[in-house]
Amino acid sequence: MSALICGSMAFDTIMLFPERFRDHILPEKMHILNVSFLVPKMRREFGGVAGNISYNLKLLGGEPYPMGAVGGDFEPYRRHFEALGISLEHVRVLPEEFTPQAFITTDMEDNQITAFHPGAMAHSHQNQISAAQGIEIGIVAPDGKEAMLQHSRDFKAQGIAHIFDPGQAMPMFDGDELRGFIERADWIVMNDYEYQLLREKTGLSGAEIAEQVRAFVVTLGGDGSDVYQAGEKTHIEAVPPADIKDPTGCGDAYRGGLIYGLLNDMDLLTACRIGSVMGAIKIEHMAPQQHTPSPQEIRDRFSAAYGYSF
Repeated sequence: MSALICGSMAFDTIMLFPERFRDHILPEKMHILNVSFLVPKMRREFGGVAGNISYNLKLLGGEPYPMGAVGGDFEPYRRHFEALGISLEHVRVLPEEFTPQAFITTDMEDNQITAFHPGAMAHSHQNQISAAQGIEIGIVAPDGKEAMLQHSRDFKAQGIAHIFDPGQAMPMFDGDELRGFIERADWIVMNDYEYQLLREKTGLSGAEIAEQVRAFVVTLGGDGSDVYQAGEKTHIEAVPPADIKDPTGCGDAYRGGLIYGLLNDMDLLTACRIGSVMGAIKIEHMAPQQHTPSPQEIRDRFSAAYGYSF
């Protein structure tokens, strides 16, 4: 059983500034800001929501098909995913563009300055849902605006159950567009900050949103997640991590676990708990795609946390 993961595939260039931004940025000079930071440590990681979700779903034994648009510099990412056995047949390569990439500078107080270049992502609407065969579940995750609208409509038109996960793309849409996503989706997943934005933009309460979909999941970071379905709210406890190294990609790890559960006809609460396990494993490692647990190790972690097996 396979899932079509629509969203970005990106390179994350992460730089560590071994001082504090506030010691170098003068508030009274913000109108003529001109600063330069020496960053002696830098690493480049594989990222993007479609890439991260696909990576986690594959760890569980699922069959992800990422769908997105990348540039002529994609080759290292291609080799990485091909080595993992993840199909790239629905990833469109535009040689004249760059693969989407984020440039993130972090100081010693964990403050971040990020610049994001969308590159080929601006053309991801060229991908067609109809080109993917044998898909059981889809997800509309952060991507180009036109692509997200198109994929949402196409999933609905083709009768493919799908998740709407607006993530950091939320500001691109107005209230009417977001209400359309809700009407077409089967499940909605977002964090608590995005949930607040959704309510403000649509004028809908959490209960009104939940009434229109099979379930509405709100992730709360280290506080777990809330699941709204059938008129009830259920809290999913977070899995305590053994260590906290890097939260980047934890939300995508959660979604990979959730999709795995849905693909295998598990009840939604179990699917969300698998997501919580994947999030805990991810946060114990640096970068979005460096954790490598076996499926059995994931199952053992689940059993230890929740007292039953999946």
